[in-house]
Amino acid sequence: MGMDKQNVLIPGAGGAAGIGAIKSLRMCKFQGKIVSTDADMLSAGLYLADKGYVVPSANDPSFFREAMGIIEKEQIKIILPTSGFDIVPYSKNKKVLENNGVISVISDYKVIETCLNKEKFYYKLKGKFNLPYTTTNPSEIDTFPCIVKPIFGKGSRNVFICHDENELRMILSRYNDMLIQEYLPSKEYTIDVLSDLDGNALIAIPRERVEVKAGISFKGKIILDRAIQEECLRIAEYLRIKGPSCMQMKCDKKGEPKLTEVNPRMGGGTIMATYAGLNFPELIIKIANGEKIEIPEIKEITMVRYYEEVILDEKGKVMRL
Repeated sequence: MGMDKQNVLIPGAGGAAGIGAIKSLRMCKFQGKIVSTDADMLSAGLYLADKGYVVPSANDPSFFREAMGIIEKEQIKIILPTSGFDIVPYSKNKKVLENNGVISVISDYKVIETCLNKEKFYYKLKGKFNLPYTTTNPSEIDTFPCIVKPIFGKGSRNVFICHDENELRMILSRYNDMLIQEYLPSKEYTIDVLSDLDGNALIAIPRERVEVKAGISFKGKIILDRAIQEECLRIAEYLRIKGPSCMQMKCDKKGEPKLTEVNPRMGGGTIMATYAGLNFPELIIKIANGEKIEIPEIKEITMVRYYEEVILDEKGKVMRL
């Protein structure tokens, strides 16, 4: 069966990455069914897909059982990773999925575990790549401001800028399992990276985050910086990433980019890559089918986002998209 006829599942479709994946599939020649899931019945991605299902939260013991029921019912062949929560149970159960004829284009669980634990991530890459100074010991900090963030955090939740030692001590007294990191004051980049199922990195597309709201890029532009691209390809291969990932870099006061995190999934701004000429969801499906990947020419576009509405009637049926 060709890639255009297969049914795909987009978990955690309420986020920008999930919605971007749906839009990207609509923009290519994909003719299969797009199925989405989310724990929130009012997630827009449930209504933008051909079929949407409300599922338990990813950390609920019943999540994977419920998901498998949907996968079997909808004859899903490929799972596209867009949610930082849902990738955990899907990566843990890759063998179960494979035995049922489903390809989950997600990194192995050990890789995901490393990426989600910012302390473990730092020590794995320390000395091999350019990283901001990082510690869990406040006594080691003698330069302010500094950044304090959760070791297991996602997005920009509970991330603080501390301007002096008193602020640092106060934040650490209120929150557990926090990481202290060098403050990077200059430009910020997200780099969308695509790897094959053997962990070979294929392409990296940097985009400058010009304006960010709630951790999502609302204004951005593609910057084809060769040094950043090559560094991110090396990082992806070192970590043995499979499928998509989005990497975060910020520049220090000298303008030198430093890696702050790697998310082993599609990013909230991956739709920019689609408009720039590289459709990640389309290529992920081709990778899952063992097809040869040809990298098209990428344009250095600029994106400005705005809000759109999905209107439901009193019975929860879509009135307007």
